[in-house]
Amino acid sequence: MIHRPIRCDGMGRRDMLKVGLLTGWGLGLSQYFARLAVAQPLRPATAKACILVWLDGGPSHLETFDLKPDAPTEVKGPFRPIATNVPGIEYCELLAETAKLADKLTILRSVTSPLGEHGLANQYLLTGYEPTPSLVYPSFGSAMMHLQQQNAALPAYVAIPRAGSAGAGFLGSTCEPFATQGDPAKMDFRVPDIDFFPGVDAQRITRRRSYLAQLDQTQAEFERSAPSGDQAFAQAYRLVTSNEAKSAFDLSQEPQGVRSRYGPRTFGQSCLLARRLVERGVPFVTINYTGWDTHSDLVLQLKSGYSGADPGVGLIPTFDLGFSALLRDLSERGLLEQTLVVAMGEFGRTPKLNSQGGRDHWPRVFSVAMAGGGVRGGQFIGSSDRMGESPRDQPITPKDLAFSVYTLLGLQPSTELLTPDGRPVQLNQGGHWIKGLT
Repeated sequence: MIHRPIRCDGMGRRDMLKVGLLTGWGLGLSQYFARLAVAQPLRPATAKACILVWLDGGPSHLETFDLKPDAPTEVKGPFRPIATNVPGIEYCELLAETAKLADKLTILRSVTSPLGEHGLANQYLLTGYEPTPSLVYPSFGSAMMHLQQQNAALPAYVAIPRAGSAGAGFLGSTCEPFATQGDPAKMDFRVPDIDFFPGVDAQRITRRRSYLAQLDQTQAEFERSAPSGDQAFAQAYRLVTSNEAKSAFDLSQEPQGVRSRYGPRTFGQSCLLARRLVERGVPFVTINYTGWDTHSDLVLQLKSGYSGADPGVGLIPTFDLGFSALLRDLSERGLLEQTLVVAMGEFGRTPKLNSQGGRDHWPRVFSVAMAGGGVRGGQFIGSSDRMGESPRDQPITPKDLAFSVYTLLGLQPSTELLTPDGRPVQLNQGGHWIKGLT
């Protein structure tokens, strides 16, 4: 038997020769590793797209998916658990519609982090890397955009209405998400910058592109090998000249019955827009739903929304309506199996209510909801202790979550990205597959 010489990084001598030949053809190490990541995932990819529902501010696990009805009053809080469509699994009473879809959901109830400050915790959950002052790591969507470059008319990564902390990091401006801005719930909602300026039409834009192409005649492929500025122009050109791409952002094309299912508020219509985008081939969409930093008046903020509201239109009922509509719609259209949906924030809330009737930051244990994209539904993974204070079993770190998300999307966590100064950084380091997820 012939044993091929293998380096400690797992690469044989023949692989190194192959890289050398590829470099001679203009394909560097970063591209080589990127192609390996797409071509040879550790597990078969089960998701083609991802919708990340980012609950900015830190949603309370004790008022959503991990209630403690037998704990002391100051711990269990004001809401009661209700049965779901899966025997033995209970959610918060304010998640009545989502409870009907528990068979499609996995709830990770033992996610744990040491970071309880919003900015730092955001970066950790959205990248799988603990933040450092020397390097800003890319978020999931930006990393996927970098590794799976596409020349479609629609952007590869869209943020609704904006990215917040879910940006490109060291990958640079070409991997930043396309932010829709505006409010999808308003009748006059329009995504800025996808229409021509007054006095500028498709013919004029086409002439400009032709001039640029002439200047770049020495390059064999304009859009792939052009400098970043030209790539940006090429993407913009495809977007503003494609009626099909622009129609993806036009919610007025949806039947009123469908729009009503998602609810009239911003979050619900953002979920509907996310469905339209993945349906048309956008690989990654982030919905940024803010306001979950509930240090006081927990019932008012989470349930009511405003004094005297009946029924409540607070954070949780609004989430429940939009999130459940998204899952149903994806399922009915045959998209859920190939679309990973993740709902999470940067941490949970303190086990005990404070003197202002709210809960403070608590990263030691919290919950993350996942559905679709090959994830097995109808289960809890991990659990917290009796007080909702610490993981009781199967602690899951943000590194593990990132490892699993990348794997479901068909990306090798060991893939190396290059920083602007040429330093290799793995897509994920130190994470492990979440057992029982599929």
